[in-house]
Amino acid sequence: MSTTLTPATVTEAPAAARAPWRDWVALALLMFPVLLVAVDNTALTFALPAIARSLDASGVQLLWIVDAYPLVLAGLLVAMGSLGDRIGRRRLLFIGSTGFAAVSAVTAFAPSAEWLIAGRAGLGFFGAMLMPSTLSLIRNIFPEPNRRRLAVAVWAAGFSGGAALGPIFGGWLVENFWWGAVLLVAVPIILPLLALGAFLIPESRDPHPGRVDVPSVLLSLLVMVPVVYGIKDLATHGLAPAPLAIIGLGLAMGYVFIRRQRALMRGGGRAPLLDVSLFGNRVFSTAITANVLALFSFNGFILFLAQHLQLLEDQSPSESGIAMVPALIATVVAGLLVVPLVRKVRPGFVVAGGLLLSAAGYFLVAFGDHNNGPALLLAALLVLCLGVGSAETISNDLILGAAPAEKSGAAAAISETGYEVGSLLGTAVLGSILTASYQRNLQLPAGVAGTAPAEATAQAGETLAGAIELAHTLPGPLAQAVTAAARAAFDSGVHITAAIAMVLMAGASVLAAVVLRKVPTAQ
Repeated sequence: MSTTLTPATVTEAPAAARAPWRDWVALALLMFPVLLVAVDNTALTFALPAIARSLDASGVQLLWIVDAYPLVLAGLLVAMGSLGDRIGRRRLLFIGSTGFAAVSAVTAFAPSAEWLIAGRAGLGFFGAMLMPSTLSLIRNIFPEPNRRRLAVAVWAAGFSGGAALGPIFGGWLVENFWWGAVLLVAVPIILPLLALGAFLIPESRDPHPGRVDVPSVLLSLLVMVPVVYGIKDLATHGLAPAPLAIIGLGLAMGYVFIRRQRALMRGGGRAPLLDVSLFGNRVFSTAITANVLALFSFNGFILFLAQHLQLLEDQSPSESGIAMVPALIATVVAGLLVVPLVRKVRPGFVVAGGLLLSAAGYFLVAFGDHNNGPALLLAALLVLCLGVGSAETISNDLILGAAPAEKSGAAAAISETGYEVGSLLGTAVLGSILTASYQRNLQLPAGVAGTAPAEATAQAGETLAGAIELAHTLPGPLAQAVTAAARAAFDSGVHITAAIAMVLMAGASVLAAVVLRKVPTAQ
């Protein structure tokens, strides 16, 4: 049964009493932490080889350098969103920004891999305060739906733009300075917010927050950390009992967490960490689902496109990042263009249309020829990004609009958790299907067994990167045969993966059109 949620009054500095220009300047300041998180997420990847050389990091340590941040971040998003509702979203944003900049500055000079891993975990802790705070502050700075929708589009554009800049910016910093510059750049990025934010960003909080329930915070960690870790392990090593058991543990803790929140809502002296009645609103829950699936489609696509460009088209990481920039710009443009569109077209149909465009992008991949250069795949990415930008902007607006104003921090945290889970699922699910198909279809030439070491041959049978590395060690004709076999096996996996994703996105489009069809157009 659906629950109707209506906005409630927010404390302190109502937006109606403010000059409009202050609202837009406040939004501009909120873009700095958004850009910071987006750039940091993608730029570090390009510093890993330099980190490995400088700190003599092992393969396992490199994985933890990457994984420590999202594990801590995902585990704390819900708790931090709820904390912002209680102590003030602006206050939490300042704490998170100051901590993120300070930890980044210290971690940039890490003397060991262990130090860097600890620093990345610290960045995850403070990073969990940033994104929910920015989105929930937008909800309260812009209570009028049309202005809020445009502000959310700008917010999403900042995140997409930062993700596009990350590979280029990170590569340039590593090439011209050292790997620590990728982290140290957080300090100048965050300074405008800390210098001007207290004067231009109004504070807001839940006027009746209640006492914090510490067991709920611990349970939220026990839900998200195992689930995220298990998904990442599946993406790295494929299907195995251990990660499935870890995910099962997280889901079991999720059941306990929901039971506790419902009990606290019935009365118990303490406020629930998460108002689970939000999910009883069909608009809210369907918009969350659309958000997850939009990120699922995007990250799953990037997974195989990056491998194709770098391993089969022989592009450098920076070149492949630049090749993707037009499509990522399309994400920004689409997000801004749908703002006036929802005044004439129901938001549910806009979300459905965005998901359908994602399906169309996968259609081009599933039934296209990948052997004539990267043009087809880049065109498909462009179509997909137009869909992701459209669906993501409106789904985020629906999430914020469906939640009461005093719970906007928790709602924003759920939205951000959807980002993380969608990104991880896209990589894990589609990546596992792609890997399994590649391994099943690879047929190495007969001459390889007697020419190459057994270990190199085994690696070629596991991944496309292993096959290309093997080809570099073989004489010309045999190298070409290995590359051709690896390309054929990889492309067959891409066709299968894209077909599955296409069906999933088309189904999600139908779901959004049906469930959200009664949401009225903007006035």
